[in-house]
Amino acid sequence: MEAAAKVQRQMVRLRGRSYVAFVFVPTVPILDWLQEIDATIARSPGFFAGRPVVIDLSSVDLSQSGIGHLLSSLQDRNIRVLGIEGVEEGRLTPSMPPLLSGGRSCVVEPSAPKKAEKAETKPTSLLLDHPVRSGQTVIFPEGDVTILGSVGSGAEIVAGGSIHVYGALRGRAMAGVNGHTSARIYCQKIEAELLAIDGFYQTADDIDAALRGKPAQAWLQGNTMRITALN
Repeated sequence: MEAAAKVQRQMVRLRGRSYVAFVFVPTVPILDWLQEIDATIARSPGFFAGRPVVIDLSSVDLSQSGIGHLLSSLQDRNIRVLGIEGVEEGRLTPSMPPLLSGGRSCVVEPSAPKKAEKAETKPTSLLLDHPVRSGQTVIFPEGDVTILGSVGSGAEIVAGGSIHVYGALRGRAMAGVNGHTSARIYCQKIEAELLAIDGFYQTADDIDAALRGKPAQAWLQGNTMRITALN
């Protein structure tokens, strides 16, 4: 009986999955950086709630206690830290999030022409012939996303290329997430909670009130996102 039980026992099944996470790169002084985070939360309450976040510490030199204080400060702001990058493993305690490596960057540095050339290759596309409802998320890092309908409040579109919405855009649209700096966002009715291209973003409060409810497009001009009427 015992032998039969051992034969029937199955191995634990492990499956890999990839997720889109925000990467925070703290800068000194940390207090000023946290104030910028507070300003973002004030403009868009709940924006980071429930979102996986990775902390890249390569730009700062923090002690173990300093890292612990930073993590506590983010936790106080309801920001969940999935993992940590850019630091020696010896500076982390067992209670801290794990050290991560091999993450794919979503920002192409201007001084890296090879990366920029790779990022600008023509992307593929995904077509959705139905609306994206509140709470739904569409992630297509391989290229453009076209939606023949509206994007509801609380919904999210993440694309490696451009985003085209043939209806109202009330949720969040993040284009060019793989460094496609020439990506654009188009919609027939802009009521977005957030627009982002290659990591540069504007929240609802940043968008010109005169554009709300009208056809609009967003693109990058250097390190600045521009949002104008589509006419």
